[in-house]
Amino acid sequence: MDPNTKLLPKQGESMLDPEKYRRLVGKLNYLTITHPDISFVVSMLSQFLNSPSEDHWNAIICILKYIKGSLGKGLLYGSSNHIRVVSYSDVDWVGPPSDRRSTSGYCVSIGGNLISWKSKK
Repeated sequence: MDPNTKLLPKQGESMLDPEKYRRLVGKLNYLTITHPDISFVVSMLSQFLNSPSEDHWNAIICILKYIKGSLGKGLLYGSSNHIRVVSYSDVDWVGPPSDRRSTSGYCVSIGGNLISWKSKK
């Protein structure tokens, strides 16, 4: 997906079958367990479950193409002599103009290896 693409509610024509969109976003959300690289965009697309548009559907198609192109690749966790727990958190109070909701998130790593993360709106 193009990083300059802005996904907004009521953007483009409404989908004829929004249930198909919801099911696929749910499956992608489950897939983020093993593909943390798609977490952000899946989180963005899950904001449009009530009224998805064709533009939102096209963004999902881009994610599927990305996943298909990255088959056989994976995350490698290295070993380290000094195990150090590092945690980061961030928050965006008020959020984007479209809904004015806050977004927060955190990530935790041990020995430089990401083990947990969460983002919540």
